[in-house]
Amino acid sequence: MNRKISDKDKKDWKNFLSSDEKLPNKDEKLSNKKILSPKSFDLHGYSLDEANNKINDLIKDSYEKGVKKLIIVTGKGLHSQNEKDPYISKNLGILKYSVPEYIKNSNELMSMISQIKEAESKDGGSGAFYLYLKKKTIK
Repeated sequence: MNRKISDKDKKDWKNFLSSDEKLPNKDEKLSNKKILSPKSFDLHGYSLDEANNKINDLIKDSYEKGVKKLIIVTGKGLHSQNEKDPYISKNLGILKYSVPEYIKNSNELMSMISQIKEAESKDGGSGAFYLYLKKKTIK
C-alpha cells in the first residue's frame, strides 16, 4: 500500500480548502426525509362491501404516499352474525378470510403489494394481517 500522498491529491485538497464550495450535508438530507411508520386500520363493524371498498382506498392511498407497511385489523370473527344466516358461509363471510381474499383476487392491488403476512400477537395476531407495500414506481 502506498502511504504517500500524490502531488495531484495535495493540489486538489489545497484548491478545495481555498474555495468557497460547500459539500452537501448528508445528515440534512436524512432528516428531511419523512420516515413513514406503519399505518394501522381497524375494520371492526364494517360490512364486507364497506371493508373491501375501504381496503381498496387505503392500499392505493398508502402506496401513493410511500407507506411501506399496513396493519389491517379484521378481528377473529368470534362475534360475527353469520351463524344466523344459513345462506352465508361461516368462514368466508368473516372479514378475516374475505378481505385478504379480495386483495389477492385484485391484480391492481397485488401490483402494489410485496407480501401479505399474519400479524404478530402485539398487533392483533390471527385477527390482523400485515400488508407490505412496494415502492412506488415512477412512470
